[in-house]
Amino acid sequence: MDELLKENIFGALETVEDPELGVDIVNLGLVYDVDMDENGQTEVTMTLTSMGCPLAGTIVEKVKEALYDIPEVKSTEVNIVWSPPWTKDKMSRLAKIALGVQ
Repeated sequence: MDELLKENIFGALETVEDPELGVDIVNLGLVYDVDMDENGQTEVTMTLTSMGCPLAGTIVEKVKEALYDIPEVKSTEVNIVWSPPWTKDKMSRLAKIALGVQ
């Protein structure tokens, strides 16, 4: 996948907010990687802020919806991982400012 397409995908993922925190999943540092095969099957590897996140299903569906309008993306699979674990250190400066995190 070329860099422009990857940037486009990450841009679309920036529209997906964590419903509990009100900040997008990219700036929260929840998206670890995006990969696409030659058939347009796209895999988003991400984590959640906690294992017991009650809104995991909602976030997964919003990820799929966000990528739906990208022509190169033919299908989307969301792979939730717990390693490496998410920490506040993964958040962007923007997310830290929005949430008042030092």
